[in-house]
Amino acid sequence: MQRVADALDGVNRGLAQVVRWLALVMVLAQFTIVVGRYVFGVNSIAAQESVLYMHATLFMLAAGYTLLVDKHVRVDVFYAGLSRQAQRRIDIFGHLFLLLPSMAALLYWSWPSVRNSWSILEGPLAVGGIEAVFLLKSLIPAFCVLVMLQSLALLIRLLSEGDA
Repeated sequence: MQRVADALDGVNRGLAQVVRWLALVMVLAQFTIVVGRYVFGVNSIAAQESVLYMHATLFMLAAGYTLLVDKHVRVDVFYAGLSRQAQRRIDIFGHLFLLLPSMAALLYWSWPSVRNSWSILEGPLAVGGIEAVFLLKSLIPAFCVLVMLQSLALLIRLLSEGDA
């Protein structure tokens, strides 16, 4: 089972290695947009939307990696003071009854919107924008799947930890 968990980790690690570069590209794009607009008087809706697309891609596709490296938001007022065994039980409960079901629900309820967006190749958010809203909406199920895969990997480790 450890190999399965490692393989699931590998998906999010590999993807994080790629999407992390979007942060730099996004900053450079935003800088170019500001210089173009305020120095040269040139404006582009598509360029502005490209920053939104990169931002969404970065955050949605890196969420699984964030869970992997335990840098997600956690309210650990009480959690931090608990024994490792109690923390383990809370984590198992959280994955099984909170995280996985909520991701499954989001995937289920967002899928019709994503499918419809692809069926019409939904156009730009604004006139002159990027004609690929269907790609932007596709980040929702990708986010769900990546977080669910990482949750399963963590759950495998938590359950095998109890056997050790």
